[in-house]
Amino acid sequence: MNWLTAVYALFAAGAGACIALQASANGKFRHNLDSPLFAAFFSICGTFVSACAVMLIVRPPAPETAAIRETQWWNWIGGPLGMLIVLAGATLIRELGAAAFIALVVGGQLVCSTLLDHFALLGLKEQPITPGRVFGAVLVVAGVVCIKYL
Repeated sequence: MNWLTAVYALFAAGAGACIALQASANGKFRHNLDSPLFAAFFSICGTFVSACAVMLIVRPPAPETAAIRETQWWNWIGGPLGMLIVLAGATLIRELGAAAFIALVVGGQLVCSTLLDHFALLGLKEQPITPGRVFGAVLVVAGVVCIKYL
């Protein structure tokens, strides 16, 4: 593994930590507001304000209108899916606990991403399901069971 791969791995692990922190914060927000929908709404408002601030600071060049028009339909589902993830965290983390919630999220991500890779969906390069990948997924699911019940 070269140093750039190690840096990417650290950023990915950091993103995982952010997901756990975000879900926990949104769960407490839900408790304070007594509403998972408002907790998700205000969290996403924070995302929007943060994204606007970064765009104002960085000022990247705007994409060509044709590039926006020619983008595949599934490129636009990130926002709604992000809202569902935030709402799930705000709704479920209190009932499941942070570790079980994140373990279940990771398990769902792993199963879905393995299928996306295998069938080369959403523009991904094909990476067939192998016995090693199946074994890895089984280990993650076993980890979820251990975290939730042991």
